[in-house]
Amino acid sequence: MSPAPELKATLNLPQTAFPMKANLPQNEPLRLARWTELRLYQELRKSGKGRPVYLLHDGPPYANGPIHLGHALNKGLKDFVVKSKTMAGFDAPYVPGFDCHGLPIEIKIDEQLGRKKLEMPVPEVLDACRAYAQKYIELQTSQFQRIGCFGRWDDPYKTMSRDYEARTLEAFYGFLEKGFVYRGLKPVYWCIHDQTALAEAEVEYDSHTSPSIYVRYRLTAAPETLDAALKDREVYTIIWTTTPWTLPASMAVAFHPDFEYVALAASGTTRIANAPTDPVYIVAAELAPAVITACQLGNTQELARFKGTKLERTTFKHPFLERSILGVLATYVTADTGTGAVHTAPSHGADDFYTGQRYGLDQTTRVDAAGRLHVDRDAWPLSALPPFEGLTVWAANPIILALLEEQRALLGSADLEHSYPHCWRCHNPVIFRATEQWFISLDTPITSQGKEKKFRQLTIEEIDKVVWDPSWGKERITNMIATRPDWCISRQRIWGVPIAVFLCEACNQPILDPALNRKIVDLFEREGAEAWHTTDVAALLPAGAKCSHCGETGFRKETDILDVWFDSGTSWFAVCESDRELKSPYKDFQEGKRTECLYLEGGDQHRGWFHSSLLTSVALRGRAPYSHVATAGWTLDEQGRAMSKSLGNGVDPVDIAERLGGEIVRLWVASVDFREDMAASENLMQRCAELYRKLRNTFRFLLGNLNGFDPARDHVAEADLLPLDRYMLARTRDLAEKILSWYEAFEFHRVYQAVNEFAIVDLSAFYLDILKDRMYTFAPSNPARRSAQTVLWQITEALVRLVAPILSFTADEVWEYLPKVQGREASVHLALFPRPEKIFSENPAPILEEWKQIFAVRDEALRVLEEERQAKRIGKGLEAEVEIAASGDLLRLLRRHEPGLKEIINVSAVRVVEGKELKARALPASGHKCARCWNFMPEVSKYGVWENVCSRCHAALKEMEIDPPREAAS
Repeated sequence: MSPAPELKATLNLPQTAFPMKANLPQNEPLRLARWTELRLYQELRKSGKGRPVYLLHDGPPYANGPIHLGHALNKGLKDFVVKSKTMAGFDAPYVPGFDCHGLPIEIKIDEQLGRKKLEMPVPEVLDACRAYAQKYIELQTSQFQRIGCFGRWDDPYKTMSRDYEARTLEAFYGFLEKGFVYRGLKPVYWCIHDQTALAEAEVEYDSHTSPSIYVRYRLTAAPETLDAALKDREVYTIIWTTTPWTLPASMAVAFHPDFEYVALAASGTTRIANAPTDPVYIVAAELAPAVITACQLGNTQELARFKGTKLERTTFKHPFLERSILGVLATYVTADTGTGAVHTAPSHGADDFYTGQRYGLDQTTRVDAAGRLHVDRDAWPLSALPPFEGLTVWAANPIILALLEEQRALLGSADLEHSYPHCWRCHNPVIFRATEQWFISLDTPITSQGKEKKFRQLTIEEIDKVVWDPSWGKERITNMIATRPDWCISRQRIWGVPIAVFLCEACNQPILDPALNRKIVDLFEREGAEAWHTTDVAALLPAGAKCSHCGETGFRKETDILDVWFDSGTSWFAVCESDRELKSPYKDFQEGKRTECLYLEGGDQHRGWFHSSLLTSVALRGRAPYSHVATAGWTLDEQGRAMSKSLGNGVDPVDIAERLGGEIVRLWVASVDFREDMAASENLMQRCAELYRKLRNTFRFLLGNLNGFDPARDHVAEADLLPLDRYMLARTRDLAEKILSWYEAFEFHRVYQAVNEFAIVDLSAFYLDILKDRMYTFAPSNPARRSAQTVLWQITEALVRLVAPILSFTADEVWEYLPKVQGREASVHLALFPRPEKIFSENPAPILEEWKQIFAVRDEALRVLEEERQAKRIGKGLEAEVEIAASGDLLRLLRRHEPGLKEIINVSAVRVVEGKELKARALPASGHKCARCWNFMPEVSKYGVWENVCSRCHAALKEMEIDPPREAAS
């Protein structure tokens, strides 16, 4: 006869096939394959039919490299939104996009092709650019999918696709035909490295060291016209600049009309040979002390004082050119720094340009596209060219300083480190350069609701109608729109959408013909942007075409391309209004129906995609393209530093996914408040991995305790649940209500924190721990055990849905191990969030408030137990019993819950007695220790060969139909 089984073998220990080890790097790709097999995204679209639509329009990442942590943050957040909206009962399609045109790719192709590019037809170069972009579209797609992001990845939108290019051109024609677009000479940011104009959104500011110089300009007008005291004196004004290379373009000196200026006789500077008196310097009175020090003017004497208006149309001599310099008035002159006299080069500054227009100054640009200086031959006094001729602006600076010293015009010089505009692509410093460009005027009149308004004004009004998250985004973009110049939309490159306009060869004016424009759009739809480079002018223009301005018949194609921000900024038109899935709900949104449209990107997009999209939509549709805008901060290391290759502090999400799992990347995204700058590091990723293990173990313990539970057969009605179990359902409902509200508000970090706390504190450290006695020792079908299992099942069903938008892989895995129910969806992602009232039908607040008092009593009891344990008077909790004294309402509450207090405090017995105040007393447990459940009971006896089995376990063993074992035969 075999030996009797051990008593512990009769315990109902957790059992589940759900693995303890996740092996995420190996198993996540298998789950991705399963989702593909299920056609999960397509199934989501089917299940969403008939639901209200929620639109998240994707801001396209640039397709020129693998994804980085900022990409993972961006796409992770969007995935949380799409999945949470889907599970909240919306139809939430997600069409990812890719930004393909622009300089970074063209430069890469330049490097690859070298001189060969110069011999290649433009379409072949464009083909190379397309192939390069497509390579990284495919790479980024696989990487976004690897971290669990859902979307229409097999059919994304691409700004280089033929239909998108055609829509972009159509949008440009919309601006052109409505009178927003003009072509003119203006100073624009210019990158001499990339040899193209830049929009404000393409400029970033970084530290730069410039020469800070003070230069004197000699007055050539009669000094006594300013003040009689200056008659026959050698008079100068002093300008201050940090761009010496602009001095060859200097045409005027600007003074503030309202400033007081002083004329100072100075003993410390060089006078003209044989001059009888010390030179006199005109500077702003407020800045005079600083100028005297910086220029080492020595002892000075104020000879005269007058308003800036007296200096208008006075004349000065250029310090090294044969050029008369005009005195002009300008209110942008400040008294913060400098001298109060501003050297004015109309071809190299916006303020200077408009001042030059007012005073009729020469606006010729003598700095070429590569940033090389060329002198005005008519103003240079020598036959040999100046030493700065042909040098780049930065190389010319020291040469010009030497020239100024030679002419005795340099009064002071130092290096100044300051914030300076740089190209966002190549990160080199940029210049202002007046060139002929295409612009969109922000002052174009628009008729809105029967009233005429300026484009800028209507745009600002539309900003007020948008929900900005965080709220400071509204003020930021409002200020940008209010103060921005006209939008320069032309670029001198080839990889982009051509400005497909014909210009008259005689007068340079464009043809404005809507029928011709439509013909070219159709051509782009069929053949792409390459058609502009391959189709002859004659094949496109109507027969006998004449210029409407001058009557000439010769035309040429414009060779510039559109700003890439115009490309991406028309995505609402090219995608939302045109895509088969999106156009109907987007039309509802535009018509003011209940559909919402979210844009979610980084904070830099207030001057980028948010900005350009807003301008294009207001101009063409009279409204903002979005109802909500959410903004993410920057990813930094733990020391608050920006991530960079040189510092070696970057965190690669692809590497994290390969080593720890894509789920860990997602968990990190959920852990941070994306509205602020956020830290990331290997250490923080490992912390997320550790938390993940705890959450996974919690799910495993829940599933293990549901072994043998059939919801249809074993479910206990809510009214029949034990008080502790009712409390946990109330707590779960409360959690669900909060999580659903946080998902709606995009407070994903609060979801992360709440789930973490619930799993580790409420479940692992409390409920699952104290349930062990009931779950392990009671018979499987015991009503008290079924009560607990019912609640564990409902908690698991709720929790797996609530975490699914974040823990997408794991939630779907847990879903497969849940007890079978009829009609269960094939994936958790096809299910909806739990309805709080279905978790628990009552208002949870009164129950939670009542249990706060019970937990306060529990805390007091545990404190006393710990004291007794430290004093060695008791051991484990089950070796003790507790007496609790209370009075009034608390006494009545405790007596009502007295049968369950033993379980809650995890001791062998609890007695509630009346007392003046709350007081707990711990005593060694009376009775005998049961060998099976370890509780101390009044009576224990033999059950077959098993010694010391309590009456409760006797009943459980009988209910489990375990006969008392007999001694084995010898």
